[in-house]
Amino acid sequence: MSTRDLAGLALSLVVAGSAATVMAGCAATTVVETPNLGRPVTAAEIAGWDISIPPDGAGLPAGRGTAAQGALVYEARCQSCHGAKGAGQPNDRLVGGHGTLASAAPVRTIGSYWPYATTVFDYVRRAMPYAEPQSLTSDEVYAVTAYLLHQNGIIAEADEMNARTLPRVTMPNRDNFIVVYPARPAAR
Repeated sequence: MSTRDLAGLALSLVVAGSAATVMAGCAATTVVETPNLGRPVTAAEIAGWDISIPPDGAGLPAGRGTAAQGALVYEARCQSCHGAKGAGQPNDRLVGGHGTLASAAPVRTIGSYWPYATTVFDYVRRAMPYAEPQSLTSDEVYAVTAYLLHQNGIIAEADEMNARTLPRVTMPNRDNFIVVYPARPAAR
């Protein structure tokens, strides 16, 4: 290594060391201003909301339910917003719409649009009933999910939905979605 190269290396090390010292000094003296609202969230609180279920069903809780059981839960907890048998009004329609997605007036429902049955479970569990999210038991969520799948003609009334069977349900529109995550290798 030439003297010029050694001098350049020494200068680089001095500059890098000075920059690191300045950065460390700035980090140590930085004061973060906040509006002083709320408090730090605990790990237990985060775990209580970290209940998302991916398409493969990983993390589905213990429990089970059938469409017949779900009909009772639906009538008591869902019908006032989604109408009798999921027909809609005042809120979204949940049943029907088969064959309408390519039309001028597509009807996006659980049966015509949603790609995974586990997504139905996940959404009902996290967000429904609207005024009382996360108030249904796991058995009630499996039962309502089974009821909605049955109303859409996807499963039989006696089929039991649970952590093993729900991910195996093939939704009619599953193949019309492009999976981005997790990334798949491009087809050749």
